[in-house]
Amino acid sequence: MRGKRAKRRAIKLDRKYSDPIVARFISKVMQDGKKSIAEDLVYSAIESGAEAVKEKDVMVFVGKAIDNVRPALEIKARRVGGANYQVPMPVSPRRQEVLAVRWIVDSSRKKSGKSFDVILMNQLIDSYKGEGDAVKKKEEVERMAEANKAFAHFRW
Repeated sequence: MRGKRAKRRAIKLDRKYSDPIVARFISKVMQDGKKSIAEDLVYSAIESGAEAVKEKDVMVFVGKAIDNVRPALEIKARRVGGANYQVPMPVSPRRQEVLAVRWIVDSSRKKSGKSFDVILMNQLIDSYKGEGDAVKKKEEVERMAEANKAFAHFRW
């Protein structure tokens, strides 16, 4: 038997832009509780990224970068009659946002050679343009869901 579901917490807003997506980016970039360092990295990455693609509004830049990485479908394992099936499921808007932020930050962490804010900026620019590792990850997840469409009737 499963326990109670965790209650949804109110999304905290970041200090500079009062935006939940930027706040989520900061929380994901943060390591060892050093939030001020994470804030500096994220703010410099999104501001220089928006400047590089000649986008006047920083939030439009971040929003478009996230929208290009949001997955519409994902697969979840379902056990039916002793067999496991990979069942394609639609992704809730909140989870789409979480996955997009996670994939962008994780693909930035895998790279090295430059400072993290420059790597994150390049990853955001790639996502804004619809290319790069995070967009590849999205397409891969959606392709897997499309390939397993035959098991969609196991969805409930």
